[in-house]
Amino acid sequence: MSSFLSLFVFFVFLLFTRNVCCEDEQEMVMEEKELFGLFEVMEALLDEPDFSESHPLPCSDTPWPGIECEVSIDDDDDGNGTQIFHVTKIHVGPDILSPPCKPSAYLSESLLKLTFLKTLSLFNCFVTSHVTLPKALFGSFSSLEHLALQSNTKLYGEIPSSLGFVPNLRVLSLSQNSLNGSIPKEIGYLAFLEQLDLSYNNLIGQIPNEIKGLKSLTILDLSWNKLEGNLPYTIGNLQLLQKVDLSSNKLKGKLPHEIGNLKRLVLLDLSHNFLNGPFPQNLQSLKLLEYLIIDHNPIKSMIPHFIENLWNLKSISFSHCELFGSIPNIFTFLNNLSSLSLDNNTLIGNVPQNLALLPNLDQLNISHNKLNGVLHFSNEFVTKLGRRLDVRGNNELCVEDDRRTNKNLSSYLEISSCVGLRDVNDKSFAEDPAGIKPSWIKSNMSSSSVCLDLKVVFFTLVLCFVFSFLNLCL
Repeated sequence: MSSFLSLFVFFVFLLFTRNVCCEDEQEMVMEEKELFGLFEVMEALLDEPDFSESHPLPCSDTPWPGIECEVSIDDDDDGNGTQIFHVTKIHVGPDILSPPCKPSAYLSESLLKLTFLKTLSLFNCFVTSHVTLPKALFGSFSSLEHLALQSNTKLYGEIPSSLGFVPNLRVLSLSQNSLNGSIPKEIGYLAFLEQLDLSYNNLIGQIPNEIKGLKSLTILDLSWNKLEGNLPYTIGNLQLLQKVDLSSNKLKGKLPHEIGNLKRLVLLDLSHNFLNGPFPQNLQSLKLLEYLIIDHNPIKSMIPHFIENLWNLKSISFSHCELFGSIPNIFTFLNNLSSLSLDNNTLIGNVPQNLALLPNLDQLNISHNKLNGVLHFSNEFVTKLGRRLDVRGNNELCVEDDRRTNKNLSSYLEISSCVGLRDVNDKSFAEDPAGIKPSWIKSNMSSSSVCLDLKVVFFTLVLCFVFSFLNLCL
């Protein structure tokens, strides 16, 4: 009897549990407008015309790997809470599908129905058909925080100014597309934006002064475009910046001294532009800087001495900068320096010997300058760097071959050998280029010593004549 009662209680418990679960599943719903909007967006991107049939419940029973949802509780008039799914992320890329999108993929305006969307990322999606960004597509996305449309070679057109009115946007990455036009000044309204990457496009015009409004920005990458004009001084307002990459554009003029305000900067890449010097002295304030890349700019100045104060530097590149003067002894305290490129300038004088003492130096390029004298680098240092040491193209620079190991350093480094060469101030070297005379031989005889020698010879001949005459008389 007791066993039957126990089974009955267990059966009732199972029924109750099942009813509760079913009620929960029924309450976990998705609003019809948002669900249909999601279907329309996905069918515009994917080569799955029956996406709605394959994934009727994309947030629960029939998920799709690039879709993420969150649950919120909506209270009705009676105070009863209903759990509702909302789409918060859509990601389409090669990590999910190959190819990610169908040839005729486009951005559906049904995105406007996904009012809870926080992340939209589409990689390698628009690569066959011509696609543009609708101007009115993003302005209503009050919840959008992360927008990444990358590596879409057929994504053309201008950047919509409406992106400047997405208040919560924190990441905006539109890199490696075919976007053109100028950077809209409305971008400066994105007060919470932390990362702005517009690299590898065809953007033109100047960097807008309104960039000063991006007070939360930590990464700014506008490289590989056709931007021109001066670098705006307002960039100095972005004091949270850690990375600035403006390389491969058409920027010109002097570097604004306001860059010295960016005290959290770790990387500064201004290479391949038309910027000129001299360098602002207050760049010495960038104590956290690790990468200073200025190559291929007509700087036309000397190597700045403030570099010795940037102790965290790991890489310095001043190649093709029309630098002149000598290489100063300012690198002694840069113990973190691993790469130094000073090639293709007009630097003169000796190569500082202490460069070989930097513990982490792994690449040194001082080729194609006008350096001279003896290169005092040890065989160990040359062996350590190998082909990462480039000193070619300095016609008056020579190296002493290592006699201990018989290693032909001059041939290896492709510069002259110092063997047989002496300091031009060494008189014995000037008088004996072949170096075959003993050191005690003095070939530079004065006129007085010549006269003295002639008197001795004459006196000797006279004595011989006298002795000869006396012998004949006897």
